[in-house]
Amino acid sequence: MAANNFDFGVIGAGIVGLAMANRIRQIQPNASIAIFDKENSVGAHASGRNSGVLHAGFYYSPDSLKAALTRDGNRLLRDFCSEEGIPVKETGKVVVAQNSFEVSALHELHQRGNANGVSTELVTPEQLTEIEPLATTSELALWSPNTAVANPLGVTQALSAKVVREGSTLKLGHEVLRTTPNRIITNFGNYSIGHIINCAGLYADKIAKAFGYCDDYAMLPFKGLYWYGNWAPGKLQRHVYPVPDGRNPFLGVHLTVTIDGRAKIGPTAIPIFSRESYSGLGGLSAKEILSIVGTYPQFLTSKHHDVFGLIKTEIPKYLQRHLVTQAKSMVPSVDPKDFKERGKPGIRAQLLDIKNKKLEMDFVVRGDENSTHLLNAVSPAWTSALAMANHVSKKFD
Repeated sequence: MAANNFDFGVIGAGIVGLAMANRIRQIQPNASIAIFDKENSVGAHASGRNSGVLHAGFYYSPDSLKAALTRDGNRLLRDFCSEEGIPVKETGKVVVAQNSFEVSALHELHQRGNANGVSTELVTPEQLTEIEPLATTSELALWSPNTAVANPLGVTQALSAKVVREGSTLKLGHEVLRTTPNRIITNFGNYSIGHIINCAGLYADKIAKAFGYCDDYAMLPFKGLYWYGNWAPGKLQRHVYPVPDGRNPFLGVHLTVTIDGRAKIGPTAIPIFSRESYSGLGGLSAKEILSIVGTYPQFLTSKHHDVFGLIKTEIPKYLQRHLVTQAKSMVPSVDPKDFKERGKPGIRAQLLDIKNKKLEMDFVVRGDENSTHLLNAVSPAWTSALAMANHVSKKFD
């Protein structure tokens, strides 16, 4: 086959794109596969900037892709890490309540866990003290023993190494300028592709629109900020999460334990107006700002979300003290002066259903014989990636 001809062309060298290349290699061992990414390294965006939490899958509606793929993805990612010698820290997670209303929500999460085939347990404040001495709750807490943590970038790099080792071609620094059925045009040339697989994350909607598969969605990016603590490794033993607001697809500011035992607070869900606006004025694009601002009337008038409440609570989290203080109701020993090390921010590639004026809560998969598009691959996509690849790749088996 000519150097510029491939059976499969994957756009995006994050964990989802790499998982797709990995799975296709398993079911079509002789296929020629190329993975294109505009960055010079894998996992440069969400895959290398998330908390590395292996989610269990109890949050999500039982009829959703997120429910099944998170549950199965947790197991598959653990298996991959075991095979590749990548450490996984068995932290578990507690979800704590502030009042009786949130206790009712814990019961709902427990029921969802049961429906999704995910083990969770409702525990008393006394039992919570045994599980995580630093955490506090009202009446009950939810214990998730199958939640864990790994190094998100390390896992992504290991999957990349496996994909390349098994014969796929990794084309880093190749920015996809244009796509047509069976063709990818990059800054380095023109490639003939049997089937295009769009895993472009923050740009997946743009590529899908070129194929007519995303006209009903608009991109609304949200920034996640993190702060690391100076606590001794192991002081915090478990991830500690609040009860999420079911109207939004975000889990709220929480405390996580990193693979090396450090405590970390975040992320935020701050609305922003460019896809790569990680800091200051960097990454700002006038064209994107106009496009995203133009979408906000639909979002602001949504009856599904308390948009003004979200903005009012999120914008102040740009301030370190305000953000860190959010965790104090869950872990009273949190002190802003102990969390001064800024983590790498991430940006969530969140889609808005334009017609229904609703943030899309689930993964979205669309396509035909020429292309496949993995859209709204936001958290917990890192956990779900290998299961997502198995699910999507059935069409190629």
